Amino acid sequence: MIEPLPPVRRVVTAIDADGRSFIAEAGPSPAGFALPGSPFRSDNIWRTHAAPAPVDAPDDIAAHRGVLPPAGGTVLRVIDFPPMEGTREEQAALAAKVFALLYPDADHQVGSDRSAGMHTTDTVDYAIVLAGEIYAVMDQDEALLTAGDVLIQRGTAHSWENRSRRMARVAFVLVDGVRG
Repeated sequence: MIEPLPPVRRVVTAIDADGRSFIAEAGPSPAGFALPGSPFRSDNIWRTHAAPAPVDAPDDIAAHRGVLPPAGGTVLRVIDFPPMEGTREEQAALAAKVFALLYPDADHQVGSDRSAGMHTTDTVDYAIVLAGEIYAVMDQDEALLTAGDVLIQRGTAHSWENRSRRMARVAFVLVDGVRG
């Protein structure tokens, strides 16, 4: 079995009544999901509801559902991707399970001949690889991303495939978008 990565530590700052900054919280996200029987993990870290975002808005990430950010807002999510295993059919079944449980609002392209996890969202996403390596798979091609790489995903059909033998961790900032 692949060893999971250590938990993501969320550190939240605030401003006290005297206008001085302080660490308001440090620890795991209150909105984490671990897929039973797998080291796959998805942690929603923070969300905003508007731009510009009120800097003193309360933390309501535990109420977030689905993949998409709020209308006009953003969501920060960190996902740990285990190495791909099994047959194409087993990968498709796992992708269907993850999308049904966590991301039912994504346009999951079930039966895609390109990748089991192909999906589309009306968002601009900043994907930052924090650990390991992962392939960003598009309809026509793909790119291997390693720790420190950043992908800007602009409402395109895409999937993520960890073809290595180690865990990969990717931070995603999803920004609500519109099609032109």
